[in-house]
Amino acid sequence: MADYKNIEIKNRRASFDYEVLDTWVAGIVLTGTEIKSLRLGKASLVDCYCCFHAGELFVRGMNISEYYWGTYNNHQPKRDRKLLLQRKELRKLERALQDKGITLIGIKLFVNERGLAKIVIGLARGRKNYDKREYIKDKDTKRELDRVMKR
Repeated sequence: MADYKNIEIKNRRASFDYEVLDTWVAGIVLTGTEIKSLRLGKASLVDCYCCFHAGELFVRGMNISEYYWGTYNNHQPKRDRKLLLQRKELRKLERALQDKGITLIGIKLFVNERGLAKIVIGLARGRKNYDKREYIKDKDTKRELDRVMKR
């Protein structure tokens, strides 16, 4: 079996636009051409978020590019994909989403050592513009302190 440990797609905007409160690792239901394309690293989590439909959790906005060698069996790149979590975790997430300003976002997509696609989802609260400025300032200050301490 090939080594898929280097497949890790991150949502870099997530930590800037959102304050992540808690995270979960969920499995994803994919078709054959989707997992082949994902193993080639052809995916994006830029505008992805999660929502409930009929008691099941789906991820929306996640883009997995069409498989190059796929024929008429190729998949739609931006279709909704079902996430696999335990029922207890789903109920907890559904209750948490009732609060105002709370959302579920995709943070990281990876292929585990068994070759299965997993996504790290985070319960997050959106940041305001002034929060983003403070976040950048704190990050720069921390980086400057680390640089001074290494000397």
